[in-house]
Amino acid sequence: MKSAWENSPIGVIKSLKHRLIGRSLLILGCTLYYYFFSFQQPILAAEVTKITLWHGVNPPQNRVVLQRLVDSFNQTHSDIQVESLYIGQPDQQLPKILAAIVGNATPDLLWYAPNLTGQLVELNALRPLEDWLTSSAIAQSLDPNLLESMELEGHLWSIPFGTNNVGIYYRPSLFKAAGIEQLPQTWDEFQQVARQLTRDTNGDRRIDQHGILLPLGKGEWTVFMWLPFMWSAGGELQTNGEIELLNPGAIAALDLWRDLLESGATILSAPERGYELDGFVAGKVAMQLSGPWTLAQLQATGVDFGVLPIPAETRKATAIGGENLFLFKTAPEREQAAQIFLEYVLSEPFQTQWAIGTGYLPVNLQARQNPDYRAFREQTPAVDVFLEQAAVGRSRPIIAGYRRLSESLGRAIEAVLLGQSPPAEALHRAQQRLQLTLQP
Repeated sequence: MKSAWENSPIGVIKSLKHRLIGRSLLILGCTLYYYFFSFQQPILAAEVTKITLWHGVNPPQNRVVLQRLVDSFNQTHSDIQVESLYIGQPDQQLPKILAAIVGNATPDLLWYAPNLTGQLVELNALRPLEDWLTSSAIAQSLDPNLLESMELEGHLWSIPFGTNNVGIYYRPSLFKAAGIEQLPQTWDEFQQVARQLTRDTNGDRRIDQHGILLPLGKGEWTVFMWLPFMWSAGGELQTNGEIELLNPGAIAALDLWRDLLESGATILSAPERGYELDGFVAGKVAMQLSGPWTLAQLQATGVDFGVLPIPAETRKATAIGGENLFLFKTAPEREQAAQIFLEYVLSEPFQTQWAIGTGYLPVNLQARQNPDYRAFREQTPAVDVFLEQAAVGRSRPIIAGYRRLSESLGRAIEAVLLGQSPPAEALHRAQQRLQLTLQP
């Protein structure tokens, strides 16, 4: 009986040496050598690790940009392949995400607003990222103002994919027609300008142009547009870990919006439609709250527009928006592959192309100075207002109960705008509702 060594390819060759002579031995030996080292290579090759990214990127043209960037990653990483799947808008995504967690069938990566962090952490679904990020050279390029959107209870749970913030779009031609030469920087100036822009432009003794459109509704859009004013007035939603909707800054911000409405300087949007730009484009409103995601849409209309920072009461402030990427707990090899993709997302090339293609602001500081992005900024100067505001941006609270917080706050804002409650009373009721919903 032959030994294992004698049965091995090398043993076979050794045995043949004793039976063959001359050139025949050389030819046969070369043939076996080629067979062993060439035809066996596919068996030894590393397997491809496939990972899945769930997202709700919108509008559709932004999804095209994302897919192009994912394809570029796949082409340069033969051992990792990322599948990018659109799973709907936030209200459609959440049931799918929760069902996937319960069913232990999560994606590897999730693109979602960071205010979902607390709920995902409560469900023990995420892999913390601080060890990976601090050991990566890319961490030095990340905008430090975005740390607030990543952190909860001493851990980093996500990385920013793209960022934005809230500013005020305005129509320079309407400002000029109203005799306004300087942009408002304070709340007092803001109110004065809004009243000055509220006009009867056709002489029929009826107002046909309002200073600003304010969003009506209790949804997240209204809350997101309102929060910069609360922070500007010195308000905070959390103090020593406790939620405080009834705070002086919140009262002041609601007072401002109510005063603008009562003075006739503002018109309310249709319920939950505060993002629609029809009135702004038509010249029926001179100012409107929005972010850099609106730039491409307005450029396509051909109307004149500019952007001004949120006017300050006691300090400059804005609300940071955008989405982050979360890493779910899966298998070690999939998590490692996903981390390589995360580093790609944070890189200068990715962030430059994503920002130019979508209007989001780069989260990578080097990308903001990239020659291609600088050329984009020269063509779209309004971007610089959002970039400058990023330094005073604030993230919405990263807590498990943020959805309930937002709902309570949204109902208070709506009640004030509809004249149903004064600010302090509306916020007091919101605080009571929130405490009941957050009770264990």
